[in-house]
Amino acid sequence: MAADAGLSFMYRWFKNCNLVRNLSDKYVFITGCDSGFGNLLARRLVDRGMRVLAACYTEEGAWKLQQDTAYRLQTTLLDVTKTESIQAAAQWVRDQVGEQGLWALVNNAGVGLPGGPNEWLTKEDFVKVINVNLVGLIDVTLHMLPMVKKARGRVINVSSSGGRVAVIGGGYCVSKFGVEAFSDSIRRELHYFGVKVCIIEPGNYRTSILGKEGLEGHVRKLWKRLPQETRESYGEEYFRNYIAKVRNMVQSAEPRIREVTNSMEHAIVSRSPRIRYNPGLDAKLLYLPLAKLPTPVTDFILSRYLPRPADSV
Repeated sequence: MAADAGLSFMYRWFKNCNLVRNLSDKYVFITGCDSGFGNLLARRLVDRGMRVLAACYTEEGAWKLQQDTAYRLQTTLLDVTKTESIQAAAQWVRDQVGEQGLWALVNNAGVGLPGGPNEWLTKEDFVKVINVNLVGLIDVTLHMLPMVKKARGRVINVSSSGGRVAVIGGGYCVSKFGVEAFSDSIRRELHYFGVKVCIIEPGNYRTSILGKEGLEGHVRKLWKRLPQETRESYGEEYFRNYIAKVRNMVQSAEPRIREVTNSMEHAIVSRSPRIRYNPGLDAKLLYLPLAKLPTPVTDFILSRYLPRPADSV
């Protein structure tokens, strides 16, 4: 047993230290760099000497990132829900990388809201999230693939533990399940071009993905707009308990997002990147086991976490 553990450790150590050569010559394009994972990753890759092309949603985010990195990277504005914005960004990247191609595309841009109990949401609420997290990711990938193929590089897609087990209603988990499926399919298709595809599946981390109002404020707004009949079927006690669980989830979120960017960085610089990365103890000890259990068992466990509605049987 000890010998097996030692060999396993040595193998993982070798894979982690087996880095790509000439990293300072390679271009990386990252979406969603205003804050959070994308912002920290861009700054870390700049410190490695890589050629970072950072896409931000706002001019303020782009300006601040350039200041924070002493203008050692280049930024562009990108709205992943608009094809014309993606086309402009793709042309900008093409002008930067030339015949060398794009070593890594990091699809990091994402949103978490609207979200909550599915019956409390509208179709438009689902579409808002899916358009950013899934359709936008696909659109960016399709526009950048020719450059990635030229460099025989890699695509890194940021999914979530919520892409393995649906722990909350709304478009977030739906979109992340889609990211998993899209990543799996293009990984198999691009294998023969020498392109690798990696999936990052973080647990619950504290970022700005929930927006300025936060999840609790958002859920309160959802509750207020519900028809009286729907509110009565759930009951005030359900609402109070749901808010308490939301508050607990937000407060327990891991603030050390470096664990996630470590995984993203490894996927970019390693000669042997993993197919899936699962940063976070909750991802490893809770969400992944739940995803692998028989569905009735997972349903039983997760249903015990949710409050009981007033009209429950």
